[in-house]
Amino acid sequence: MSQDLPRVVIVGAGFGGLRAARSLARLPVRVTVIDRRNYHLFQPLLYQVATAGLEPESIAHPVRAILRRQQNTEFRLAEVRAIDFIARRLETSSGELPYDYLILAMGSTTNYFGLESVMRNGFGMKSLEQAVAIRNQVLRQFELAIQDSDPEVRRARLTFAVVGGGPTGVEMSGMLSELTLVVLAKDYSQLDLDDVRVILLEATDRLLTDFPKRLQLATSAELRRKHVEVRFDAKVTHFDGEKVQLEGGESIPTRTVIWAAGARAAPLADRLRLAQDRLGRIRVAETLQLPENERVFVIGDVADVPAAAYPLPMMAPVAIQQAEVAARNIARLLQNRPLERFAYRDPGSLATIGRGSAVARLGRFHFHGFLAWVLWLVVHLVQLIGFRNRLLVLVNWAWDYLFYERAVRLISTDDRDAGPGSSPG
Repeated sequence: MSQDLPRVVIVGAGFGGLRAARSLARLPVRVTVIDRRNYHLFQPLLYQVATAGLEPESIAHPVRAILRRQQNTEFRLAEVRAIDFIARRLETSSGELPYDYLILAMGSTTNYFGLESVMRNGFGMKSLEQAVAIRNQVLRQFELAIQDSDPEVRRARLTFAVVGGGPTGVEMSGMLSELTLVVLAKDYSQLDLDDVRVILLEATDRLLTDFPKRLQLATSAELRRKHVEVRFDAKVTHFDGEKVQLEGGESIPTRTVIWAAGARAAPLADRLRLAQDRLGRIRVAETLQLPENERVFVIGDVADVPAAAYPLPMMAPVAIQQAEVAARNIARLLQNRPLERFAYRDPGSLATIGRGSAVARLGRFHFHGFLAWVLWLVVHLVQLIGFRNRLLVLVNWAWDYLFYERAVRLISTDDRDAGPGSSPG
């Protein structure tokens, strides 16, 4: 790469960061992608790692392999610690890195809404380490339950609470119920299945708030058919590792709380001393630039676009569309042309409820059931990066569907077992 070309630094190798890098492939610029992990993670399928359906490696792909054919791009494994916007320089764990243009795409971390006890004792779901920790926890509780002579303790071990009725919480609770009541029931036939409970706790009066009411009701009904206890107006206030406390005083004995109730911008956003919204997202102009710095663009989960018609969800389609606009605007800056304003085009939403069932919102088409599930499978397979990953995921899904079997029922003892309260941020 020519050292005379402007350098574009992209912080984060998620959906937005990688799409931005690819969109800059033909521009006369040097691109550096920096991330503290050397792989891109397909977060929409994290819950399947957590429920023993997929190996962690099936949903991760090395960043260098993704970018190896892009001649103007390099990757740096490091963590960004600070940014000097005046000197146009990043301070990283591997030294200083100058830039001419900067794209911030750090993504998000778990939002515990100030509940320190849940952060310490519960399980988030934003990283491979956390997903493996959940899988270990579920399997370990079954192992301990089969040895426990106290029926109350045994029931608490076999009670699993998922907090949050969005797509992640719905998908997690549905798959967790199938794992515990269908797959693990065969491995632990000595246990009484009546002791096994999967509870979905939602603080409001509905699931999947971005979906039409008809699909919300269908989701609730399907989850209950899968023996998930759906609890509305159930706001969690405390979890000490042995019982989860709800607003109003009710407590539920459990050793496992999986937190899927929200996300906030990655911690780096808090250290930059820029204007932020309540979720820590950095406020940007319609062109996705910092209002006070035209050379810095912010995209994805860490960007707040006040001019948008409604708060944009922290989802991959938003990050991908913003990445493309940011890349085009860098090209326009290089050419001294007027910049493009970002306008989100909603492609719709999909959420699976488990084996053979999903809900789909695609424009004015709203449907649920087997057809929605097949569409969900196809969309996620296509979006996965790497033929090997697609093949591994397809084989695992086919095996699970044909034989009611989960391939990865392993209690891992390696350092990926992050344990309760760990955070990827």
